[in-house]
Amino acid sequence: MRQLIASIAAVLCLLVAAPAGAQNSRWGAGYFPNVELTTQDGKVVRFYDDLIKGKIVAIDLIYTTCQYACPLETARLAQVQKLLGERMGKDVFFYSITIDPDHDTPPVLKAYAEKFGAGPGWLFLTGTQADIDLISRKTGLYSEPDPNNPDGHTPSLLVGNEKTGQWMRNSALDNPKFMARTIGDWLNSWQTAKPIGVSFAEAPELRLDQGQYKFHNHCAACHTIGKGDRIGPDLAGVTASRDRQWLERFILKPDKVYEAGDPIAVALRAKYKDVRMPNLSLSSADADLLIEYMDREGRAAAASAAPSASVSVKPMIDPYLRIQAALNTDTLDGVRQAAETIGAEAGRLGERGGAVRAAAAEAERAADLPSARAAFGALSDAMLALGRNADGGFGDGVKVAYCPMARKYWLQTGDAIRNPYYGKAMSDCGRFSSLPQ
Repeated sequence: MRQLIASIAAVLCLLVAAPAGAQNSRWGAGYFPNVELTTQDGKVVRFYDDLIKGKIVAIDLIYTTCQYACPLETARLAQVQKLLGERMGKDVFFYSITIDPDHDTPPVLKAYAEKFGAGPGWLFLTGTQADIDLISRKTGLYSEPDPNNPDGHTPSLLVGNEKTGQWMRNSALDNPKFMARTIGDWLNSWQTAKPIGVSFAEAPELRLDQGQYKFHNHCAACHTIGKGDRIGPDLAGVTASRDRQWLERFILKPDKVYEAGDPIAVALRAKYKDVRMPNLSLSSADADLLIEYMDREGRAAAASAAPSASVSVKPMIDPYLRIQAALNTDTLDGVRQAAETIGAEAGRLGERGGAVRAAAAEAERAADLPSARAAFGALSDAMLALGRNADGGFGDGVKVAYCPMARKYWLQTGDAIRNPYYGKAMSDCGRFSSLPQ
């Protein structure tokens, strides 16, 4: 939280110092060196003319043999890339510049970029050591050699808009949503910002799970628990399949485990495209929290995947249909009360009703039609998933409908389509459908 406040303060100072639309010549061609660099595809580009001029950019320093922050740094940018979507390569560009040009040739950088799923607009660059040092000093990313820091550099990210002169340096390991918001919205003075649409008065109470926080901060860029492999393996069941002492050693000092030739670590590294588990200088307390969290979440994932006794969704169908009918007529009448009823019924199902209960809570808090419709979409998905194997299905006369424009499913009765996502404007938009796969 302290880091977030500091980051926000830095952004506010930046915005005050560099008003939108003002060309700040200090940060233009007269400041940035126009030296030549080479991309992972072997193309020669000029740092200012081709990479910086007129663009919104994010720049970091990496090296492919790094065993510390670089893998997480790059995985974080991969998450930000995904959040920025189609803007990547159009008005937003990422540049990862190696500080080890002797080793990191274009083919080496290309293989490294592919490991992390780098897409359009994200270049991995090399050049002469002198030119890279010049760039790193001019951008403020240079780190003095420190024998106490085996990483060799500080994981910083420079983000900026050359056209408006707005620049800031931030941690390259920060929350990916915060970084995407900074790059995508703040750096062009909110011209593309999407409305939040939720009052702070409606914000849920913050309850911080330390294990969850540390997993999302240190591990989630590369791993999931029960949702499949990413850059690294799915960690569901890892506490059952690996010795706890081994897990703790691998979390704390993976570089030492690799150096010792540990067969498990060597096999994992070979399986996942030679991506190294980074040494993040975590403490034993951090490792304990992570292992306990992985154990808890892994057991929950296994329980949700295991066959379970059938459930009934019928007690939730009538209040659900009341919400669907209200949204179809562009009103919130009765939505809150119906959502409250659904949440209470879902609560009786324990963990199996968790997704329905969470979506119903969002619908209960909705203060306007857009937020209610968004919550209803999540509620419909959760209801359809829960009802797929429910005892007695959804009940007599209840049908599944689908809107190709909204790409959303819902449940309703009757023979005429009554679209809850577009309401009266396009009530008949959609078709009856089978359950989504």
